[in-house]
Amino acid sequence: MAFTVSVGEADFAALRNDNAYYVDKTEIMYELVHDTNNKVTLFTRPRRFGKTLMMSMMENFFSIRKDSKSLFDNLDISKHKTFCKEWMNQYPVLFISFKDVEAEDFSGAYKMLASRLADVCKGLADIGKSDLVNPADKDIFSRLMYKKAEDDEVKNSVKTIMRMLYTVYGKQVILLIDEYDVPLTKASEKDTAKNQYYSKMLDVIKGIMSTALKDNEFLKFAVVTGCLRIAKESIFTGTNNFASYSVLDVDFSQYFGFSKKEITAILKAADRSETADTIKEWYDGYVFGNSYVYCPWDVINYLSALKKRRDAKPKNYWKNTSHNGILLTFVKRTDFDVSDKFEALLNGETIIQTISDELTYDTLHSTEDNLWSVLLMTGYITKADAKEEGETVSLKIPNREISSIFEDTVVRFFTDTVNDDTVKELINTLWEKDDVRATEIISGLLWDTISYNDYHENYYHAFLAGVFVGRGYSVDSNKEKGLGRPDILLKDKKNRRAIIIEAKKSEKESDMDKDCKEAIKQIVKEKYAEGLNGYEEIICYGAAFFQKQVKLKLK
Repeated sequence: MAFTVSVGEADFAALRNDNAYYVDKTEIMYELVHDTNNKVTLFTRPRRFGKTLMMSMMENFFSIRKDSKSLFDNLDISKHKTFCKEWMNQYPVLFISFKDVEAEDFSGAYKMLASRLADVCKGLADIGKSDLVNPADKDIFSRLMYKKAEDDEVKNSVKTIMRMLYTVYGKQVILLIDEYDVPLTKASEKDTAKNQYYSKMLDVIKGIMSTALKDNEFLKFAVVTGCLRIAKESIFTGTNNFASYSVLDVDFSQYFGFSKKEITAILKAADRSETADTIKEWYDGYVFGNSYVYCPWDVINYLSALKKRRDAKPKNYWKNTSHNGILLTFVKRTDFDVSDKFEALLNGETIIQTISDELTYDTLHSTEDNLWSVLLMTGYITKADAKEEGETVSLKIPNREISSIFEDTVVRFFTDTVNDDTVKELINTLWEKDDVRATEIISGLLWDTISYNDYHENYYHAFLAGVFVGRGYSVDSNKEKGLGRPDILLKDKKNRRAIIIEAKKSEKESDMDKDCKEAIKQIVKEKYAEGLNGYEEIICYGAAFFQKQVKLKLK
């Protein structure tokens, strides 16, 4: 059978029916039900680690409204014959995802929530018509479906639907709530004293969760997922038999992310075993509890690229995600200095930090410890040692992909804080063809930013681009010109002149002169200037970087 990989597919049934490759995580259901007595289980993991697919798999397995036996044939859970007989398609299931319940303000987010509840009701339309259901619940159900429900009805919506399912099927309901904290994430980002976005959204989510989870006679058990465990806000307070498993916990740690064994199997199936070292460098390195795992989102995306092109290069699939801004917020703080810790992490070292897995969104940024905790829970750093337990742990950047995000953050921080007069002087110096003074200025700028001993060449490209962006010139970085790509192209369209900079990373200080000359040779050989038709003056520089040193030479 041909290898098929589905990028972004979070519907378990669709994945299985399409014969797409599936990394078997079904054993989690046996462990969850057979080996625990949890009434409510919360799994917190970074985004893109398979939480939604996991919940879809559970819905398909447990739901009395489905016939799912064929979907689970030959999967691990099928080995538990008695368990499957007792639990497969035997209970009503209510599955709700809050992952898209976000907007710029509370009104917009509340409408998204109402739409999500309406979709749930539409999927259960037959329940709303059942003669077994009392008329009052039918009326509320109808208002939910048509997005006309009152606020108190929205807060009680999940329990209301569960009561209706219990009435129709005569069995308690399994409740699955995916990404429960997404509405609060956006609310905390956009909250102000004036709009009170966060407090309003918290009130709604607390209402839904508390009525559904606390003392609910219609609840068989619940599984909830999110990025963070929200503490001190009464969402889970008072919930009986409640258990929470974060990235710090050993229990269930193997079910989120791909293990080395699973990666070996999927690469063999894809006939791409030769990429194992590359995938490890870019997408491995996470430690959840005592398990070492790869990010599944990244691996699947890269395998999809490899299927199309065998020589496809790894990419950063995390860029531009919703959480990336927290790193910049972190380094910009003036009430505490994290530069030394950032330097250590970027240089492949570990830092020791006190971590809490119980946070509140309105206090995420209140302390340095909280910010490091958020970075851990959202996947930007990870435990360095699987054997460590407790609140104080050693932390590291997991892989090349996340390291590049840290690098970009440092560049953005530098770009936002560099003195404008210094940049103006640098640009004027480059136009004046004074490579000695330009070397001095860039060297000074490098020393002003966060140290990083093991720079990648791309870092220097981004650094130079960051210096020039927003200074009144057109700046291209690695764009197609001539036969190749100049690293930096600075264009003064008004005066019809341009600057080309080709940068090299030197292996040692003594190589910098040679590498400058090689950079200039490349400019000539690749005919970068020939792509600049109409420009009357084109100034070319070769640049060589070694750690925090730079040398520029004029062509």
